[in-house]
Amino acid sequence: MSAYHRTPAQNHASSPRSLPNVLVAHDVGLLVLRLGVGLTVAAWGAQHLFGWWGGPGIENTSRAFEKFGYPVPKFMAVVAGITETFGGLGLAVGLLTPLAGAAVAGTMANAVNVVWPLGFFAGFGFPLLIGAGAAGLALSGPGRIAVDAVIPGLRSHHVIYGVVTLLIAAVLAAITIGIRD
Repeated sequence: MSAYHRTPAQNHASSPRSLPNVLVAHDVGLLVLRLGVGLTVAAWGAQHLFGWWGGPGIENTSRAFEKFGYPVPKFMAVVAGITETFGGLGLAVGLLTPLAGAAVAGTMANAVNVVWPLGFFAGFGFPLLIGAGAAGLALSGPGRIAVDAVIPGLRSHHVIYGVVTLLIAAVLAAITIGIRD
């Protein structure tokens, strides 16, 4: 059953715990999560691509990717920056949410791998949290306060969409991690 096609509660429809009221809270919660995760990642992507908000810009980001052992570092930096920026914006507005969430989760898997030697608190804890949030959104869908909810064909979300996109992202992340020196 789709997350957007639920039957209303039979009894106590005016109760604050009734299904329509709970779904509104659920949708607002997903909106807050989407905005937090999505805009954070989009801001990082804009820092990497354009140097906005004191970020490194594409040249310094590509030098970092070279240091991290990625082949064709400028290309990889552009791909990561585009994925962060547009995946983050997609999550924020709820557009192609399973794909956006999986893209962000895959990018964060690479970030976790790069900063793993620094440990949880000084390194991989934050990208792990962002990646887990993005993966959760890929699985749950955007809720009804989202662009996906008003576009036919995207309106009904099924968990399989998130599962498939996350599997693809996991394979691509593993390949990307595997080609590092």
